[in-house]
Amino acid sequence: MTDARITHVGGPTTLIEVAGWRILTDPTFDAPGRTYKFGWGTASRKLTGPAVPAESLGGIDLVLLTHDHHADNLDDTGRALLPAAGQVVTTVAGGRRLGAPVTGLGPWQRTELASAGRPTIEITATPCRHGPPLSRPVTGEVTGFVLRWEGQQHGPLWITGDTVLYPGVRQVAERFAIGTTVLHLGAVRFGLTGPLRYTMTAADGAELCAQVRAHTVVPVHYEGWGHFSEGRTAVEAAFAGAPGPVRESLHWLTPGAATALTV
Repeated sequence: MTDARITHVGGPTTLIEVAGWRILTDPTFDAPGRTYKFGWGTASRKLTGPAVPAESLGGIDLVLLTHDHHADNLDDTGRALLPAAGQVVTTVAGGRRLGAPVTGLGPWQRTELASAGRPTIEITATPCRHGPPLSRPVTGEVTGFVLRWEGQQHGPLWITGDTVLYPGVRQVAERFAIGTTVLHLGAVRFGLTGPLRYTMTAADGAELCAQVRAHTVVPVHYEGWGHFSEGRTAVEAAFAGAPGPVRESLHWLTPGAATALTV
């Protein structure tokens, strides 16, 4: 049985500590108040700062970067942290942009985090589509990650990445018996593109979790930015109407506080 500690820093950023490893997801540590451009006329304002300042992080063995080209997943302060990390894994396109020694993975490709005296963590990239059909040339490449290591009680840990609900993301449930899901939500919208959404709604997340049947679901990427159209209230309502096991799987993290979870 393996216990992990997960700290929600803010937005999509979490610190996962397990078996001696320290893993950081989507580093965003800039102060609030700035408006960032996302391309094609879209932009969003950062509303809240990180619950853990970058200088308090300590050493990081691995950065899992779902994508490098949107500031709500990698901002200036987060980007400055990358050279000090032991390993960085992201998309193929992101790997090209960031350069060596960053590892870029396509869907279902794998790499490992390994060191003497600690369990090896297998990292599998999972599909994402960061918007409606045919949006990939505009929104760019995004990936999720499944992490597996010896001693997991409930099954692999899945970081969904920024994605809508579509067949590619459903394939994760077909390939893995997921134990813990770090679920990116927020129902991202921009005024320029009207009703189109670029991440899962709360209802989408609950539907996906009913298929995945993870023991624990941890919502992230639903607060702290102006482009989120749904927050915690919507997530709670969607999961309250879900089947019992899905409803009971929902686990909120207190920003800045390390929460112990059995994975």
